Amino acid sequence: MMDEESAFVQVMTTMDDRKKAKEMAEELVKKRLAACVQLVGPIRSTYEWDGRLENSEEWLCVLKSKRSLYEELEEAIKDMHTYDNPEIIAQPIILGSEGYLDWVAEKTK
Repeated sequence: MMDEESAFVQVMTTMDDRKKAKEMAEELVKKRLAACVQLVGPIRSTYEWDGRLENSEEWLCVLKSKRSLYEELEEAIKDMHTYDNPEIIAQPIILGSEGYLDWVAEKTK
């Protein structure tokens, strides 16, 4: 079992602009807050906002990082995000290939 300092997470957020998503991904990797950011899309999101049903084209950003960096990563995402209330969800990585997780550890702070 991993202790909290060595635990890893997969963090997801969505953005409505591919260029801005790419810029955010590059910045998070440069800052070593994420080892990798995968951009998936476009995807279609349906949700209620301000009392209206919305349908939006978005880009899903999937980030690999350490649990110990989550709070700093969340703040960095919020600072660069275009949404007032962005989706930022973290899931623990409970298992993974040793080589890949070693790489994530090496490429993040």
